[in-house]
Amino acid sequence: MDPNYITLYHSGDLERRAYKLEAMLASCNVCPRQCQVNRLANEVGFCHSGHLPIVSAICAHYGEEPAISGSRGSGTIFFGNCNMRCIYCQNYQISQNWRKNNLKEIDYRTLAEKMIYLQDEQGCHNINFVSPSHFVPQIVRAVLEAVPMGLRVPLVYNTNGYDSVASLKELDGIISIYLPDLKYASNDWAKKFSYTPDYVLTARQAIKEMYRQVGNLITDDFGLAQQGIIVRHLVLPNGLAGSEDSLTWLVRELSPSVTISLMSQYIPLYRARGNPLLSRRITTAEYETVVQLLRVMNIENGWVQEIGSSEYYVPDFEREDHLFPGTPLL
Repeated sequence: MDPNYITLYHSGDLERRAYKLEAMLASCNVCPRQCQVNRLANEVGFCHSGHLPIVSAICAHYGEEPAISGSRGSGTIFFGNCNMRCIYCQNYQISQNWRKNNLKEIDYRTLAEKMIYLQDEQGCHNINFVSPSHFVPQIVRAVLEAVPMGLRVPLVYNTNGYDSVASLKELDGIISIYLPDLKYASNDWAKKFSYTPDYVLTARQAIKEMYRQVGNLITDDFGLAQQGIIVRHLVLPNGLAGSEDSLTWLVRELSPSVTISLMSQYIPLYRARGNPLLSRRITTAEYETVVQLLRVMNIENGWVQEIGSSEYYVPDFEREDHLFPGTPLL
């Protein structure tokens, strides 16, 4: 079955949304920062981004969750810059290092052609927009260009969770799969480590809107995601992520059936090395404490990781000696 954005294209609604979103750039309120700069005139605000999208890399990516990467990879488009300032960002070279990264803008048609390249020549299962929050209008414009070229795979919105509900509503029916982070349960830590003093309420409202649009994860006969939400939660050292609070909120406000990707791969990169609270990896005990919360809360859908690994596993709660099976789910 074709994704809904194809129906929106033929009805003219996709084009209407593209124009509406682009108008938001004139006094930019695309993300929660509400910078009000004229990005159509290449004025820049918090995200250091003007009118055209900035892309740092395009590739078939095999390191996402199994339902996203599958056997042929996820067609990943990494956007440059960011609307957050995480001091432990693993992609800080492209998200924050503006003076040295030399990232270049790309026009809409070229971006659309890259989507088709990932779909047709690389055979990717989906198109995966990474760090899209400050480029929502540009993404929709590029999709508008790509549909008549033959775009037909699901679209993934891979975000830090700091998103505008108003912008997300314009993506209803365009995005098939939402892949948001839920980073914090404390605004104090969010402010200190990511310069987002309103992160908790903002991200939770955004995730609720994403869930309203797509619901729980739906996969095909091959286990590939076709629609739905996967919430990522990165366990931080010293309990800084507020994991119990966040998981409790997800179960209460979304569903016990929500799919959760519980990530253990925190590394003290960038400015985290100099912060006493973030300057080490998480311990096995810290991570397994959060994994056990999945059992206690009867959260059965999703994946876990070995400490420091980027491979995903289905948790095995029946085993007392270890929480993970011996073979990663591919």
